[in-house]
Amino acid sequence: MFAASFNSARQFCAVFATTMTCFIIAPALHAQEATVPAAPVQVELIKTVSVVGNQRIEANTIASYLLFAPGDRFDPRRIDMSVKTLFATGLFADVLIEPNGGDVIIRVIENPIINRVILEGNKSIKSDKITDEVEAKPRSVFTRARAQADVQRIIELYRVSGRFAADVTPKVVQQPQNRVDLIFEIDEGPTTGVKRINILGNREFSDRRLKSEMVTEESTWYRFFSSNDNYDPNRLEYDREQLRKFYTDRGFADFRVTSATAELTPDQEDFYITMSVDEGAEYRWGEIDVSTELETLDKDILLALIPIKTGEIYESSKIESTIENLTFAAGAAGYAFVDIQPRVKYDRETNTADITFVIEEGPRVYIERIDIIGNTQTLDYVIRRELELVEGDAFNKVLLDRSRNRVRALRFFESKDGVEITERQGSQPDRAIVEVKVKEVPTGELSFSAGFSSADAFLVDLSITQRNLRGRGQLLRFVIRASSNRQEIDLRFTEPRFLGRNLAAGIEIFDVTNDFLEEAGFRSQRTGGALTIGFPVTEFTALQGRYALRQEEIQIPNINCNDPAVAFDPQTASLCAQEGGRLTSALGYTFSWDRRNDPIEPTRGFDLRLSQDFAGVGGDAKYLRTELNGNTYYGIFKNVIASGRISAGYTQGYGDDSVQLNDRFFKGANSFRGFDTAGLGPRVIQVDDATGEVITKGNALGGNFYAIGAAEVSFPLGLPEQYGILGSLFAEAGTVGLLDDEFKFSDPVSGQDPDPTTGTTTLVVDDLSLRAVVGISVFWDSPFGPIRFDLAQPLAREEYDRTKSFQFNTRTRF
Repeated sequence: MFAASFNSARQFCAVFATTMTCFIIAPALHAQEATVPAAPVQVELIKTVSVVGNQRIEANTIASYLLFAPGDRFDPRRIDMSVKTLFATGLFADVLIEPNGGDVIIRVIENPIINRVILEGNKSIKSDKITDEVEAKPRSVFTRARAQADVQRIIELYRVSGRFAADVTPKVVQQPQNRVDLIFEIDEGPTTGVKRINILGNREFSDRRLKSEMVTEESTWYRFFSSNDNYDPNRLEYDREQLRKFYTDRGFADFRVTSATAELTPDQEDFYITMSVDEGAEYRWGEIDVSTELETLDKDILLALIPIKTGEIYESSKIESTIENLTFAAGAAGYAFVDIQPRVKYDRETNTADITFVIEEGPRVYIERIDIIGNTQTLDYVIRRELELVEGDAFNKVLLDRSRNRVRALRFFESKDGVEITERQGSQPDRAIVEVKVKEVPTGELSFSAGFSSADAFLVDLSITQRNLRGRGQLLRFVIRASSNRQEIDLRFTEPRFLGRNLAAGIEIFDVTNDFLEEAGFRSQRTGGALTIGFPVTEFTALQGRYALRQEEIQIPNINCNDPAVAFDPQTASLCAQEGGRLTSALGYTFSWDRRNDPIEPTRGFDLRLSQDFAGVGGDAKYLRTELNGNTYYGIFKNVIASGRISAGYTQGYGDDSVQLNDRFFKGANSFRGFDTAGLGPRVIQVDDATGEVITKGNALGGNFYAIGAAEVSFPLGLPEQYGILGSLFAEAGTVGLLDDEFKFSDPVSGQDPDPTTGTTTLVVDDLSLRAVVGISVFWDSPFGPIRFDLAQPLAREEYDRTKSFQFNTRTRF
């Protein structure tokens, strides 16, 4: 206590003494200052600023970067900042500012301009790909720092392609007028492969099974087309995620990749990749529940939409599919804004996972504006009329996804990433701006195509097509097509919004000749026109009506039908009875139902079409034709798609009319793989009376009815995606038949038993027997055009059928 008081007193005395000294000394100093005159302060002003050494850059441009000007006081700090500012522009290799009295001289050495960028030594990577990656461009400023940065970019590009030993040396060649040629000398080095992939810690699945899930592959001699057998760090990260998805979709919710390392061999030619995994325990689903306070959502219905079942193996991918189902259900119930949170509770004692989907109403957001970006030809309103939302509507993700599919279905844009719909914050928190970005593809086409197929022999196709006429979405097409058994001239125009309404109206004029001389002994010609009008019925269904008027003629050029002897040959008599022309006037409709998740590359859903045509509204022909076509799709894995197809048709004549040759169904070749054109169904045959063996396969007669079903699984063949090669396994089964009774016969014409002296019987066989085939197909989107190879093996066939185990089709444009 005493010490503290003493210190305070001492500080007070010191302050008091200092203050008194100031009072004593200050007047003396003031008197002295009054008697001594003050020295003048020298302030140097900048009179002029001059620039020396510039060649391309104007002096005024350089002066605009300075932090001083004539008339300002000379300030070393501003001089220093000006030097740094000029260097920061990247335009100068050296800058020096020299004060000389009131004059300031700016001495600069400009960086050269790049005259050319030259690549030497690159063989595995195209020059265009490298020049797109580097920042050095002709007529840009050259700096050594940028050149070194481009060297690193090129090296990284080679590393991604599997060449870790690549070396790049930049060189500069001086040119007149302060220009340089920038040369990158590239030593690509050997391709760095993957010697071995080691997986540690896996017990439930073999190394081979896990490697099949990875994109990275081990280098082998037969993978000369693959680019996945080299080391890529980004690809390795993707492989980690692929393994995680694989395990978590098979019950191992705790799975993790503990480490992923890559070691380069001393010769820098290969990598050893080691993946260490911790599988964890296998889980099953426990209790499944839905929690929501939204009144109009029925909990029982929501539970029915959940693909997860108690007791099943835990699958993480089903969580995402459940969220999609519940979001869609909430949107259908009027809740455009919902927040669905899956809450999973893991019981590590019982190895079960209980999950509750909590559904809450999210904040309401409204569309402030819809921007269409990227359309240079297609008019805005053509895209907007396909959107299911307009400005002012409540934001709805489900409707936006549907809108994207509708815009893609126009086929005016790139098939994969040609249509992207994104949203961003609007002017207020409850406003959103929707951006529809499109990448257009050419929709006008003037092409001459030629090709060959095992079914049609040669093909020649001259077409003028504009699928987006004047950017209004209109279709105009003129086609001249010829093959060995078909010649066609077709002119068609379609207006997708007739009279400004949601009606698609079209007109068509055609002349078609089908040559079935070899298969069925006749040639048919159809000349006429058609009017169509279509409109949507619901969100997923549409109806199209049509009226067609055509003149049809059947020709039998290889038979003299005026010869009286024809009456004694049942086969030729049957053909000649249908020779001649007739007028067909028909009304029809097509009802379509489309629930595919993607209109171009579906992986889920189905589409169905029902068509009927009624001939007899005037004209000579009288029949009712009904056809049903359906497809279903299911994605098994990425790029592995299972599909099913069913098609059936029946034509029924009425009154006194039978179904004529050109109105029957002829199936085979592309419509039923494994069989030749018109290769199955009713046929005129000649059999040996003694053995029942078919001696002669005569003309195919077609059928009034057909039904064909097919199942197919398409998959990549392990080749790089850019080659466009896919394979598929397929199975098809079906039948064709049900001729009218008047076209069934056996010789002689009188219907009596055949003459035993001939030993044979000519008859029409129509037994609706089942045919079935299995096979493989290879699809190649080659530079010369699409090519398809089909190899089929019949499992069920008739002796009189005409089969064709191998078929191919190709077509190219030039």
